[in-house]
Amino acid sequence: MIDALFGSKTRVKLLHLFLNNPGKSFYVREITRKIEEQINSVRRELSNMLEVGIITSDSADNKLYYQVNQRYEYFIPLKAIFGDSTPTSKVSDVKLDETTSDKYSPLLDDITGLRLALLSGVLVKGSTTSVDVLLVGNVAHAKVKTVMGQIEKSEGREINYCVIPYDEFYYRLSIRDRFITEIINGKHSVVIDKDQIINKV
Repeated sequence: MIDALFGSKTRVKLLHLFLNNPGKSFYVREITRKIEEQINSVRRELSNMLEVGIITSDSADNKLYYQVNQRYEYFIPLKAIFGDSTPTSKVSDVKLDETTSDKYSPLLDDITGLRLALLSGVLVKGSTTSVDVLLVGNVAHAKVKTVMGQIEKSEGREINYCVIPYDEFYYRLSIRDRFITEIINGKHSVVIDKDQIINKV
C-alpha cells in the first residue's frame, strides 16, 4: 500500500533508511547492501530524492555520500511516517494557542546572561535564514548546549544556533551587518529582548 503511495519499493526503503538515521551519511554500495535493492534502482531514486531536496550529497574519500536533509520542509511529517522511534512530543502535548516562542521561552529564560533570543529558520514558518536560534549575551556555552539539545529533542531534528556577545551584536547591528540584518528583516519570533533592542530597530 505505502509502496504505491510513494512510487516504488526502493524509494520507501530509502526513506526509511535516511529518516531513521538523521545526521548519518551513506555511500551508494553501502545503501544497496542495507536495503537489498539493485544499484541502478537505488541510483535512480537517489537522483529523484536529491532533486526534490529530501536528501543532500557530499564527496569524501573519492565517494559520494548521501544523508537526509533535516531542513527539508516536510522532514517532520515524513519522519513521523517512516521513523521507527516514537516522537518525543505530540501535538496534543502543546496547547492549541501556544506558539513556538511560548513553548521554548521557559527553556531559554533559564540561560543566565541572555539578553536577546530570536527564533527563525525551521522554527518560524516562512523564514529562509539558515539560523534557527540567535542568542545574544555573555552566556555559559555548556548551558546553551544543554538547552539546544532539549529543543532538538522536542523538534526531532538538528537545530542551527548562533551565540554572539552583547557588545559584538550591538556593534554589528550599528554597521548593518548582513548576517544580523538578514535575520531581523526576515521572518522571526522574539522570545527574549531584555533591552528592547528589536523594538528600537
